[in-house]
Amino acid sequence: MTATIPATSSKSDLVLQARALTCVRGERQLFTGLDLQLNSGECLHVRGANGVGKTSLLRLLTGLSKPESGEILWKHHSIQEDPKQYHRELLFLGHRDALKEDLTALENLEMYASLDDISITHQQALSSLGRFGLRGREDLPVQYLSAGQKRRVLMARMAIHHAKLWILDEPFNALDVDAVKALQDLIAEHLEMGGLVVLTSHQDIQVPYVRVLEL
Repeated sequence: MTATIPATSSKSDLVLQARALTCVRGERQLFTGLDLQLNSGECLHVRGANGVGKTSLLRLLTGLSKPESGEILWKHHSIQEDPKQYHRELLFLGHRDALKEDLTALENLEMYASLDDISITHQQALSSLGRFGLRGREDLPVQYLSAGQKRRVLMARMAIHHAKLWILDEPFNALDVDAVKALQDLIAEHLEMGGLVVLTSHQDIQVPYVRVLEL
């Protein structure tokens, strides 16, 4: 399978590019010759049936996997040149919640802020959790939260993160209507501030400046 997302013009240096990507898993080629360019303020919605390589593409874009051939560039440089710097400017949220079940929602948020080298006050952490409907649940161990509430903790992490590039794998899973709206608003805010978003989802995305890649 081949796919191309045409480039759009941008005056910003913030640009994510993929050139002639080929992805192979086992003995199966998922896609080949894939080109894309995403500029500041744009969202790329990756769609397709299960098994076509959506998550594999996201892992390539994060640098967690390497393509069979082709290259990925961030700000016109290969992401392999300085992976640590690239990952400092990247926020990747995968299928799994990646939360510490024995820690509270607040402790998880503060832990991730420390890992992400973000300075936040106790009140800022509480406010971020409250924004996403977790007021009164901040001190509950995550193991007692529902799947949707766990996703809201991750939304709070997104809200305090300084990364310019968000790569999100099925971020709307387990969210109710209100949480879907809150996440779409958060993504829209990120785009308005010049950020970039790549996400997978089986549902339509109601945010500005969305481009679609069908695998």
